[in-house]
Parts: sequence; structure tokens; C-alpha cells
Amino acid sequence: MTKNPDKGYVALLGWSLNAVEAAASFDRRYVVVAPDWAEDYCREHDIPYVPWNFERLNDRSMEIAQTLADMGVDVAIPLFEETVEWAGAINSVLLDNPRLLGQAMLMRDKSLMKRRAQLGGIRVGIFEEAHDRDDVMRFLKRVNQTLLKLDGDPNDPIHFKAFDKAGCLGHRVIRTPDDVDAIPDEEFPSLMESHLDGWEFAVEAWIHQGKIRFLNISEYVSLGYSVFVPASPELERYRPQITEQIEKLVKTFDIEFGFIHPEYFVTSDSEMYFGEVAYRPPGFKVFELLERVYGFNAYQALILSFDPKTTEEEIQAFFPKEVEDAQGYAGCFGVYPRRRVVSRLEIPEETEDHPYFESHELTAPLQETVTKRTAFGTHWGLVYFRGDEADTLKALLAHQETLDFYM
Repeated sequence: MTKNPDKGYVALLGWSLNAVEAAASFDRRYVVVAPDWAEDYCREHDIPYVPWNFERLNDRSMEIAQTLADMGVDVAIPLFEETVEWAGAINSVLLDNPRLLGQAMLMRDKSLMKRRAQLGGIRVGIFEEAHDRDDVMRFLKRVNQTLLKLDGDPNDPIHFKAFDKAGCLGHRVIRTPDDVDAIPDEEFPSLMESHLDGWEFAVEAWIHQGKIRFLNISEYVSLGYSVFVPASPELERYRPQITEQIEKLVKTFDIEFGFIHPEYFVTSDSEMYFGEVAYRPPGFKVFELLERVYGFNAYQALILSFDPKTTEEEIQAFFPKEVEDAQGYAGCFGVYPRRRVVSRLEIPEETEDHPYFESHELTAPLQETVTKRTAFGTHWGLVYFRGDEADTLKALLAHQETLDFYM
């Protein structure tokens, strides 16, 4: 596609084929900044590319910002959790705004993030940092003491989360001393927080000039397993309160442009509690699900919302109307083997024959022994569904948890 030299020149940080394809078919110039294993593919497919090792922090770290500035790049867009700080550092140079690095650090450290939210008057649960297992035991006891639990009563759970990992990675639910003992040393320091009884959901919000331009509510059917968009009418009725909360978040975190992916809880008495916020695309292919129901490319929306040269007219013309313009519902289920030993992939007939079933990206098992799922673990692949009824899709996604995909 012809690139418009009057529009912004963007750098995509991290490797995502869907993001690259979206950029290639969009009207902005782009360059992919990815580890050197992507080089051969980029050369073969004429993809503009700059190699960079995001895991190495050293005295050359400033070099990537200078390289991109010399190329004339306007803004860097993080595609993964691990590139958020890099984007903040690079953009503080490209956009001559040192605060952007501090903002990125807030988005990466779950403890700092919670404190900033609290300072902005956003409701959060009780939280503390843990440096070792003793800290976790103390917090578990103190939370349950506060809840007036008696000896012998089952503990109310607490949540244990790695400071800087994405989504469900490093997220554990702790109820007993045995759960505490099972935490490996390398997961410290971490954030601990009280359990919130409520309906957990996520939001995807594109921000331009400090204003929300499109806000999607993603409904979790089972955290770590399944999600669908847009949310069911039961959750969508909270949209005014949710929008108000996200506007407060944008103001508190001083977000002028880009994209945020916060998670919230709504309690039975309709109170909203902040979980966390990420400054990068969500997992579970939610961008792809959004395209299935709304028709717009969410990665191109990402480029628009980051580009300082995007006009108001472009924004207005690009985004559809939330919920009203959605064609049905799209969801996906993350498959994790339920057996300890597997030898083949076998899609259940009832899944494949369901009218809402669309496709899957599962592959044959690479090993026979299934490693024990620690915390929420990582799924082996996704199964996609789409249909007209939210309740039918929700029940279908929940039912997948009872089926074996690997035999």
C-alpha cells in the first residue's frame, strides 16, 4: 500500500505477524524492531526491520532511540509487556517528553501502578509487596484476621502476582501454607492483594489527545481460559460506570495517546474495583476477535492512536460505534491438556460440530508428558467461536473446560 509521507512513521516493538500485516496494509510508514531471529523472515518478505535485543539492558540501551530518531521515526508502539518500558524510554526521546519513561515504569510495576491508582481516588483492594514466603504468610494471616475468620475456618484467598509479567503469568491464588511453600524463589519480589468477590472483566481503550476514542468491554467466562467480545448485555449495562472509571484512569495516569488494557471487578452492589492496567495489546487474541465482530483492524487502530500526526477526522472515520455496530459475538478458549500423558490432538466432535465453532490453532503435542500447570500457566493454543447469542457463546466456552482436546 502507498505510504503517506505526511503521516507518522511508527516503530513496532516486538514481533507479531498480525501487527506487521496490519502495518503493511496501512497508509503509515513503519519499521519492526525485533530480536535478530526475525531478520531472515523480514528480509525475505521485504519488511522494514531493525534488530534489537530487548532482554539486554546496558550502556548501549540509548542506541535504539537514537537509531530510530535518525531514521525519522515519530513514535514507538509496544506490542508486548516486555517492550512497554523500551517504548517509554524511546518515546521520551522521540517526543521530547521525559515523563513518558516514568509513565511506562508505572505501567510495568504492579505495585507502583496500584499506588498511583489509589492516589487518583480509584478504588483498589488491600495490597502489599512480598520479598519472601514469610511476607506472604503474614499477609494471608492478616487479611483473614481482618475478615474476622476463626481458627479452623477456611482462609479467604489472596492473589500473588509477579511485578512485571503479563496477564496470567506468575498469577497464583494462595489459600494455605502449602500454596505459599510452592512459590519458587525466582517469583519474588511480587505483589500480593486481597481477593475481590466480583465479576472480573477487561477493557480495551484507544486514546487520542487524552480522550477515549473506542472502548470495548471484554467478558471473561473463566479467567485464564476464555473470553468473548463485546460483553453480554448484563455486563454492558455497566458501560456508563465503566467509561467513567476508564476516564479517571486516563487522567490519573496522564495518558495522552495510545492504548490501554485495564482489568476491573464489579461487585454485587455495583462498585468498581481496579485490578491492573497494561499499555499494550491484550492476550487471547482479543484484537483478532474484535475484527471478527466489528470489521476494523485493531492493530491499525493502535497505529492511529499512537501517531502524533493522526487527525480528528481520521479517528472519527475509523472507529465503529461500540456494541451497536457489532455483528454478533466472538470468543476464544485456551486449551490446556487435562491429562498428564498425551499422544495426539483430537478436537471433540461436539466442539467442531457446533454452529458457533469457527477454527482452532492447536497443534499435535511436542512431548507426551504434560508439565503440571503452575499458577494460571500458558495455554497450548486457542479455539475460536462466533455467534449471535451471548448466553449461548458463554455456555459453550464454559463447557469447553470439561472436554479433552489432547488424548
